[in-house]
Amino acid sequence: MTTTSTLDALGTAKYISLTTFRKDGTSVATPVWLVRDGGQILAITDPNSGKAKRLRNNPSAQVTACDMRGRVKPGAVSADALVAFQDGASTANTMRLISERYGLMGRIITKLNERKARRAGATNTQHVGLSITLVPPAEASTPH
Repeated sequence: MTTTSTLDALGTAKYISLTTFRKDGTSVATPVWLVRDGGQILAITDPNSGKAKRLRNNPSAQVTACDMRGRVKPGAVSADALVAFQDGASTANTMRLISERYGLMGRIITKLNERKARRAGATNTQHVGLSITLVPPAEASTPH
């Protein structure tokens, strides 16, 4: 499967499993909502989330289609995932695109997550954007 066809398949998936890596190399998979934007996949997360912290240390990731509980489908591919934007306009645009795609449920879950973060004492409850770019298979075998 080519990178373009893989991107097409992942871009139409309802959820993807984003696997990030701890400093010791342990993998941690998390299902995320997504929206495709050209040649990349965009997602949002809490700036204090584990995945955001792991991605700041190591942008190497794996992505595959999954269900809402994170049960993965075959075909994981390597990717570079970055906490790409923290400015209000870019994050707001991504949140708008996700809200359009996921509708009322997307808005409700986003607000519940912000409320949960505030109750936990987080000073910054705004989301940050993740930019996920697939790594072509020839490059994926080379460590990042």
